[in-house]
Amino acid sequence: MSQQPAENKLWGGRFTGATDPLMDLYNASLPYDKIMYKADLEGTKVYTEGLNKINLLTKEELSEIHRGLKEIEKEWETNTFVEKAGDEDIHTANERRLGEIIGKHIAGKVHTGRSRNDQVATDMRIYVRERLTQLLQFLSEFVKTILKRAEQEIDVLMPGYTHLQRAQPIRWSHWLSMYATYFTEDFKRGKQILQRVNQSPLGSGALAGHPYGIDREFLAQGLGFEAPIGNSLTAVSDRDFVVETLFWSSLFMNHISRFSEDLIIYSTAEFGFIQCADAYSTGSSLMPQKKNPDSLELLRGKSGRVFGSLAGFMMSLKSIPSTYNKDMQEDKEPLFDALTTVEHSILIATGVISTLSINRERMEGALTMDMLATDLADYLVRKGVPFRETHHISGECVRAAEELKLSGIDQLTLEQFKNIDERFNEDVKDVFDFEASVERRTATGGAAKSAVLKQLKNLDSQLN
Repeated sequence: MSQQPAENKLWGGRFTGATDPLMDLYNASLPYDKIMYKADLEGTKVYTEGLNKINLLTKEELSEIHRGLKEIEKEWETNTFVEKAGDEDIHTANERRLGEIIGKHIAGKVHTGRSRNDQVATDMRIYVRERLTQLLQFLSEFVKTILKRAEQEIDVLMPGYTHLQRAQPIRWSHWLSMYATYFTEDFKRGKQILQRVNQSPLGSGALAGHPYGIDREFLAQGLGFEAPIGNSLTAVSDRDFVVETLFWSSLFMNHISRFSEDLIIYSTAEFGFIQCADAYSTGSSLMPQKKNPDSLELLRGKSGRVFGSLAGFMMSLKSIPSTYNKDMQEDKEPLFDALTTVEHSILIATGVISTLSINRERMEGALTMDMLATDLADYLVRKGVPFRETHHISGECVRAAEELKLSGIDQLTLEQFKNIDERFNEDVKDVFDFEASVERRTATGGAAKSAVLKQLKNLDSQLN
């Protein structure tokens, strides 16, 4: 790489020597921050309108600048923008190109009162706002896909697990509703973060504020921000919105990882509850009989990548003094990578859940009568026996069935039940019905059909 004289740089007036070529490479961010070209051009467009409003640009100059910005945007969109040595970031590249199109005299006025400190903070917020808005739309569609499936397969029963041990019967739709609830909370959390992202740093200058009294409310409104950030020092140095976005991404990926892990387990031959569609599976290079849930394993694996982005940036940020420091350039690569990973993960997960097939017979065949031991205790509770006592009695019934080598507690005779506790009657046999067990759980959030349908309706309303 050839050395670039300092005079070609936005900050070159103070410096007379060339920088180390490795330093140019180390310092440059254009290879990854050019993804924000549209946000940068939009910010410049509105900023120059603000300069015109305080008579630092004429209408004719403003018109020329806007013409040049449109041409630059077209070049980026058509992949004809020519990057040149000395373009250390998207801001430098766009301003250099603007000077080539409309002349350096007018282009040189664009940056009046503005610093790359408030410029990059503005670009980042515009970019994150747009990406988060799109991601929330994808996330909403993902959750609605889950809800639709849950409604269609409301009658399918399966074991519910704790400690990966069969616990109590539930509906497959109840399981789907659980993850739909997690992802709906992610949706709501994302909307809250979006509000905090949508604050304007523009017009704060390098750190001390704008020297020409620019109307920051006008700039904020023009860029669709809710309001300007109230302190210029904060405005240029705040990256909490990046941290929050990375945390949101990490928490979503935590949920998608757990979702994937369940489905991976359920797809094994030992369970056989579900099978991924061919579009989201691969085979083995050695064992032709295998069908691997690679989509789900990648979803699970990529969660670590996003967690790492959050942890890495937090370490970069934790000891930075006020206000802007170059360390903050390290916000972009982890943020961009995390947002892209989350976007792809949502789309893949939507494809997986909309195309997988379930094996109802295997799901319901995995239900065993010992899973109704709590229902047996509840049977006596309804007869007025304290639960702590009924829990002990139910445990004795389970032990008796095991000692007699019966297939389940339902195989005990009425006489055997009465030998354990006289309060058992003929109607004890009614306990041993999986559908009835599920349907008893009608309280909000429960596994009864009415309760699950209410959950699905409530989640859908929150998305809307």
